[in-house]
Amino acid sequence: MLQGIYEFIKSIFEPLGDYFIGSLVPVGSSFAADIDSLIALIAVFVGFWGLLAYIAFFFLIFRFRRKDGQRAKYVTGEEKDLKRWISWPHAAIIVCDVVIVFMAIMVWYNIKQRLPEADATVRIVAQQWAWNFIHPGPDGVLDTEDDIDTFNELHVQEGTLYHYELVSKDVLHDFSVPVFRLKQDAIPGRVMKGWFKPTITGTYDVQCAEMCGVGHGIMGARIIIETPEEHAAWMSQNKGQLASATTR
Repeated sequence: MLQGIYEFIKSIFEPLGDYFIGSLVPVGSSFAADIDSLIALIAVFVGFWGLLAYIAFFFLIFRFRRKDGQRAKYVTGEEKDLKRWISWPHAAIIVCDVVIVFMAIMVWYNIKQRLPEADATVRIVAQQWAWNFIHPGPDGVLDTEDDIDTFNELHVQEGTLYHYELVSKDVLHDFSVPVFRLKQDAIPGRVMKGWFKPTITGTYDVQCAEMCGVGHGIMGARIIIETPEEHAAWMSQNKGQLASATTR
């Protein structure tokens, strides 16, 4: 039932999120639209009440500005005929807040708490100031002889659901893929797990989104999303490869 309510509200704001956010950053993962819809919902609710508050504020300033021969009338807010102007807007704002919190919890659960079954797993190693990506080879299993280890370049297949194992070799980093709407801290001593499912092909940016030292600004990489045929050919050509510029 809750998932049904979530999907209904999401369907209302998804076109808005796709128009304003998707036109700037491509929608590249199965859950990117969920993030965009939530941002659009918050923007609409906050924008509406913010605009209404500014209009009321300036209207009251000019409507009840100081006039000669007219004494000020002080309103305590306890008058019955005025209480509705306080109570009803507050009730409406609380309803909007409840909707925002509900949608945020559902998005968090669907993306961060729920770990759907994966087709493949990749390991992401962050270090000052570069990324190592360990891909499963043609056998589809990590930690075997045909693993493919690349430097600052992650290859994935469109339509495939991946689990990732994110680790840091030194300090805090953050694996950020704007096209996926994905952002996950890499914490030394811990293996951070999550998932993504690419839905488009192309080459896109990966960046570190956590200040990690003087080289933070150059700690970028590429994610290359390929068709099944392209990905199979790439794996066949590179199986067993070790990254040349790594301290793995």
